[in-house]
Amino acid sequence: MDNSPTTLFDSYEQDFRQTIESVRAKLDGDTKDERGEQRKAALRRADMELEEADEMVSQMEIEIQGIPQSIKPQYQTRLKAAKADLTRFKKLSKDFHSQFSRTELLASSGRIGTPSSDEPYGSTSDRTRLLAGTATLEDGTRRLQESHRIALETEDQGAEILLNLRAQREQIENARDTLHTADTSIDRAAGTLKKMIRRMKQQRVVTIAIIIVLVLLIGIIIYEKLFG
Repeated sequence: MDNSPTTLFDSYEQDFRQTIESVRAKLDGDTKDERGEQRKAALRRADMELEEADEMVSQMEIEIQGIPQSIKPQYQTRLKAAKADLTRFKKLSKDFHSQFSRTELLASSGRIGTPSSDEPYGSTSDRTRLLAGTATLEDGTRRLQESHRIALETEDQGAEILLNLRAQREQIENARDTLHTADTSIDRAAGTLKKMIRRMKQQRVVTIAIIIVLVLLIGIIIYEKLFG
């Protein structure tokens, strides 16, 4: 397992580039050739992928905090480029949505104003259908905004969880360092204690030898007194 401080950043950046390329393909290719519901579905898929890309950029912002200062500038440049690409494609997607809405509205207006053989001046329910279509469009826009809001809240929660995990990892690393220091201190204390025990044994041997010599001297003196 690669424990490099730039591993996660590189991984998020790679996923971001792949997602952006997918969005580019949908906006530059699919939406231009498709019509109606197919085009709407392609734009919706592109929006979902842009939300994923936005989340990846947020993760990159978190991971760059742990990159060493010596190499951080080049990663900041890469992060800035990713943000610029994300902003550009978000604007492009918004423009496609506006263009699609205008096209749909003009198409609906064209169908509404077309007279029939039975009603040469148009159906009396055309205005009702136009209002209903406008309401549907507004409802879809409102749902899209609500989905975007929920995605942002989810992104914030995810970023908070990652920050908590990073703090817990730092606590574990600090505890590990403290344990290592304690082990070193215990080993040092054990070595000192062994030296003290060895000196005590040596002193005891010396003491016993001194006692033996004293006993011998006393014995010699007593012998000299008694038999001298």
